Amino acid sequence: MEDFFDREQRVLDNALEHIKEVRSGSLLCMEQFETLAKEYRMLLKQHRKIIKISDRASSNMIIDQKEKITDLSDKVHYDSLTGIFNRRYMEEALDNLVSTMQRAGGGLFSVFMMDIDYFKKYNDNYGHADGDICLKAVAEAIQGSLTRKDDFVARYGGEEFAIILPNTDEDGARTIAERVLEGVRNCNIPHEKSEVASHVTLSLGIATGDVTSVKSGMDFIKRADEALYQSKDKGRNRYTFLEI
Repeated sequence: MEDFFDREQRVLDNALEHIKEVRSGSLLCMEQFETLAKEYRMLLKQHRKIIKISDRASSNMIIDQKEKITDLSDKVHYDSLTGIFNRRYMEEALDNLVSTMQRAGGGLFSVFMMDIDYFKKYNDNYGHADGDICLKAVAEAIQGSLTRKDDFVARYGGEEFAIILPNTDEDGARTIAERVLEGVRNCNIPHEKSEVASHVTLSLGIATGDVTSVKSGMDFIKRADEALYQSKDKGRNRYTFLEI
């Protein structure tokens, strides 16, 4: 079967041959000329249709690629196991939030650093598969403790989590801390090897202060880490509050 390009070449060859004959002295055959024009018109319509289909396919491909890139970009911000934000996103977002509030004149900010108590012993006793299930449950409990859209939780690494609370004072931070501790306890995940309870518990460190008193969001993380280690030294399964 003759394809589009063969037909196009044939019409062109016939037109050139007819022009050559006319230049050699033959009479212009209007019937043949009209036939060539008709065939060319049909080819032109088909050509335009092909271009439209090609443009539509290219447009769809570009849209599809953009969606895939956006999807991949979004996934970079999330922890693959728990589904919450990861450390990379948390640190970037924290710095951006602190900078924004500093430019706006300041404001109170609170950051939590949290650790599942004796998680290594949990993994050693129950296995890593159950450890993953535990991490997911704890992440969900922490997430469920937050009610404002600007607050968020992230997995900082291993069994360590963080909460970012813009525009939050000491009282607000303590309220969230109580919710988090209660939420994790209510999961009632057995932990035979824990030295503080028969179920999985959490230790928290809280840092609260005005953003004008810090250089970057990392200052909040370092202070919250200090508070976290104090909670561990005091027996775990609790929170410690420190000003910054």
